[in-house]
Amino acid sequence: MADPLFSPFSIGLLHLPNRIVMAPMGQGKAPGGMPDPGYAGYFARRAEGGAGLIVSGATSIDHPAAAFDENEPHFHGDALEEWRRAVEAVHAAGGRIMPQLAHAGLQGLAPVAPPWPGIGPSAVWMPAAQLGLEAGPERIEGEPMTLADIEAVVAAFARAAADAKRIGFDGIEIHGAHGFLIDQFLWARTNRRKDDYGRDRARFAAEVVAACRAAVGPIYPISFRFSQFKMTDYAARLADSPQALEELIAPLIEAGVDLFDCSLRRFWRPEFEGSTMNLAGWVKKLGGRPTIAGGGIGLAKTAKEYGQDGVYATVAEASIAHLDEVRDRIVKGEFDLIALGRSILGDPAWAAKVAAGAHETLQPYRPEVLMGLN
Repeated sequence: MADPLFSPFSIGLLHLPNRIVMAPMGQGKAPGGMPDPGYAGYFARRAEGGAGLIVSGATSIDHPAAAFDENEPHFHGDALEEWRRAVEAVHAAGGRIMPQLAHAGLQGLAPVAPPWPGIGPSAVWMPAAQLGLEAGPERIEGEPMTLADIEAVVAAFARAAADAKRIGFDGIEIHGAHGFLIDQFLWARTNRRKDDYGRDRARFAAEVVAACRAAVGPIYPISFRFSQFKMTDYAARLADSPQALEELIAPLIEAGVDLFDCSLRRFWRPEFEGSTMNLAGWVKKLGGRPTIAGGGIGLAKTAKEYGQDGVYATVAEASIAHLDEVRDRIVKGEFDLIALGRSILGDPAWAAKVAAGAHETLQPYRPEVLMGLN
C-alpha cells in the first residue's frame, strides 16, 4: 500500500507531490526588514529535501505597525526582490512556496522591542508570564483601532497578496494565529469592541481574506493560519465548542479561504470532549476545507507527553512513533497535510529520508538552528 504521507494532494490549481509542509517559523534574520540573502538557500534546501510545500515565517505587510520586531522580514518595498530570489530558488529545486503575510498587532514577545507603538482591536495587551507558559496581567496601551486604521490594514494585506502573486509565489498564507493582529480580533479577551467588529469577531479576518481574494483572483490559493493558543497564553481558546468554532470559520470560508493551517501545540490532543479529533479535524469537518495539522511530530522530547514510557533514544524512534498515527489520521480523512517545524529545521531532508525509510540517518533538532538559516 502506498504511503499516505507521500501521496499527491491538490488545492485548486496548486498540486503538491506529498503531504509534508514546512511550517512557518520566524528566523529573525532581517535587520531593518530586509531578508538576509541566505533565505533563498534556506528554503531551497527544504525543497530539495522533499517538502511538498514551504510556508515562510511571518513577513510584515506594508503598514507602519505591522512588524513583530526590527528583525522580522518585510513583504514590501526593496524586500520583495529578495523574496523573488527565494521563490526562484525554491522553484529551481522543484518546490512550492507561500509567504505568510502578517501584522503583529499589539505584541509583548518581541526579542528586540520595536520603537513603534503597537495597535490592536481594543488596545488590550496580554504579555506572557514565564515566557508564554501562562498569561501575564493584561495591560491597556494606546487607543483601540479606528475604522480608518482597520481599512488601512485590510488594504495593506491586499497589496501584499497581489505582490506575492506578481513575484511568483504559489499561494499566500494569512497569519491569523498566535496572538497576531487578526487573532486579536478573533479572541474575546483582546477584542472588547462594541461596534460591528466586536459583535462579529470574525468580521475583520473575513474582510482581510476577501480583500486578498479580490487582489489575487478566484483560483489563487489562500491559506489561513489558525490557532486556539497564543504565544502569550498556551491555555487560550477562541472557541469552547464545535458550534462556536463553526461561527468563527464560516465567514472566512465565505470570504475565500481554500486551506486552514491549524497550529497545534500537540497534534494528538483532542480539541473537544467526546471526540478524538484535533483542531484541524474539527475545522475540516465543520468547514469542508482541507486542513494542515502539526505539533510535535518527530520530536523525541515529546515522547513522554505522547503517552509512552521513558524517552526515545533516537530521532528515528520518535519519527516512526508519531508517523504511524499521522498516517492513520490522514487515511481516515481527519486532516490532509502535516506541518513540520523543529523536525525539518533539524534536518532539511526529513521528507526524503522518511520516504526512503532512512530514519536512522535523520539529524536531530538542536535549539541553535531555530534562529539560523541552515
